[in-house]
Amino acid sequence: MDKPMDNYWSLNLADLMEQLENNGFDAYLAASLDDARAIVIDEILPALAPKTVSWGGSATLAASGLYEYLRDCPDFEALDTWDKALSPEEKYELRRKSLLVDCFFAGTNAVTRDGHLVNLDKCGNRTGAISFGPRNVVLLVGRNKLVPDLERAMERIKEYVAPVNTMRLDAKTPCVKTGYCMDCSSPDRICNVWAITEKSFPKGRIKIVLINSDEGF
Repeated sequence: MDKPMDNYWSLNLADLMEQLENNGFDAYLAASLDDARAIVIDEILPALAPKTVSWGGSATLAASGLYEYLRDCPDFEALDTWDKALSPEEKYELRRKSLLVDCFFAGTNAVTRDGHLVNLDKCGNRTGAISFGPRNVVLLVGRNKLVPDLERAMERIKEYVAPVNTMRLDAKTPCVKTGYCMDCSSPDRICNVWAITEKSFPKGRIKIVLINSDEGF
């Protein structure tokens, strides 16, 4: 068979899209990160016409260039929770306000073959927004986030995603030194709030752009 890897992911992502749509999510398939960006800008945003937008932590969102686009676009107000000029107190308040925007952008830590989203947060602004608050949620999801089931999703997050993210953030947690979860009590601990999203309510509120490439952590 020519290009077995392409065939493998085409089959798996097609199955995942069907499961997601059965669970009430709107699902899109992007061939690349650039394609995902185009889907958001050319399809999703015009259809939603949001007046306010914000986002949670997402390496995929940053890599796509959508952060700069959303921040600078004159068509809507952007609540920039990534603004490095903000004090911790100002950032906290802006994260609270971002729970009421028209469209919230983020990624997901894992997605199961059954089409369930699994996420773990430090303060809960991302998990909170996915669960309730923003009128619409758009998630950018690389194919590397696909796991067989809930057990593997939680294992992936605790043993890989969390340590890598603490390293990315220069956090002072034991996993930065060990490379694996120590179930710590550090003030910098980012493993505090779990969220499992089995279905989108209302139907179509959560829109998932699946990307046929490895993106994010």
